Amino acid sequence: MDFNMKKLASDAGVFFTRAVQFTEEKLGQAEKTELDAHFENLLARADNTKNWTEKILRQTEVLLQPNPSLSGLPGARVEEFLYEKLDRKVPSRVTNGELLAQYMTEAANDFGQGTPYGKTLIKVGETQRRLGGAERDFIHSASINFLSPLRNFLEGDWRTISKERRILQNRRLDLDACKARLKKAKAAEAKAAAEHELRMAQTEFDRQAEVTRLLLEGISSTHVNHLRCLHEFAEAQATYYAQCYQYMLDLQKQLGSSRGEMLPGTFVGNVESTSPPPATASPPALAAATGPTVPTIPVVPTVVGAPNSAPAVESLNPTDVKPPASGTRKARVLYDYQAADSSELALLADEMITVYSLPGMDPDWLIGERGNQKGKVPVTYLELLS
Repeated sequence: MDFNMKKLASDAGVFFTRAVQFTEEKLGQAEKTELDAHFENLLARADNTKNWTEKILRQTEVLLQPNPSLSGLPGARVEEFLYEKLDRKVPSRVTNGELLAQYMTEAANDFGQGTPYGKTLIKVGETQRRLGGAERDFIHSASINFLSPLRNFLEGDWRTISKERRILQNRRLDLDACKARLKKAKAAEAKAAAEHELRMAQTEFDRQAEVTRLLLEGISSTHVNHLRCLHEFAEAQATYYAQCYQYMLDLQKQLGSSRGEMLPGTFVGNVESTSPPPATASPPALAAATGPTVPTIPVVPTVVGAPNSAPAVESLNPTDVKPPASGTRKARVLYDYQAADSSELALLADEMITVYSLPGMDPDWLIGERGNQKGKVPVTYLELLS
């Protein structure tokens, strides 16, 4: 009991001495041992690494799960946090895309899978399910290869660095307090005792400074590790978007091939869009992720033996195409379009052209006229006007 009381009194005395030294430094009444410029740069670099890692981690979590009540389950993030702290596997959840697919499938069953609307709901729902699965894989990969290393740094290495920095701060306060006592000492014995305490404090400070310096220099290795993780995150994201792009291309082809069956005898089109179609939005990087290049502009097939059928892309001569007696419409061009060959008509955004369809044409294409110029144009680039 006596030993504990003595230790408690000693600790209280050290704490009081440090508090006095710190206060006098803030008031400019005491000198402070300054760290060298290299050490200060290491401290600043470590602080920046910690601050930016926290921001990137939080924003990546928002990117991967923008809605805290994912899949209609409030507090999903809190629940996942508790599972993580308990070292238990987080239960698998349906993604928003998978939930939408479920609703579309149920709606198709209710409306009838044989109806045009029901058939389309089934096709779109299946694509949403595939998109949801790709999203789940991306989130899983990003969590393991990117978020976990960032979180491990903050909860592991950074905590160790912070602890050693606090110890170094205390050692520095002890050293400066010893320097102050030596200056105030008058008697020879008091000076000798103060000098002895100063040498011990200096040794402790130098030892702790070296330990802290080594930890701070390890931030370079942290940057290298985070760089590798960042590459893996970018690759996972590229793969995810490439899959989504391919799934939507497949859906677009399915809907395009069945549009004539669902809307017989009607004019194809009236497509309104606020974003460029996939034909212009595909990044070159997706080619490597998706394998063989997938044509993004439909090819108009030749209907063999069909009367008044539209010529194939390769043989279409715009001067031979005559507009029908009725069925022409005005259209506003949504985006610039570069003609692939002489059978197509180049387009400029916001210009007005006349369009019409010919029997046997691919429903994704129309004949466009601008003055004396004529050629095929993609429907997805147009806003058809009544």
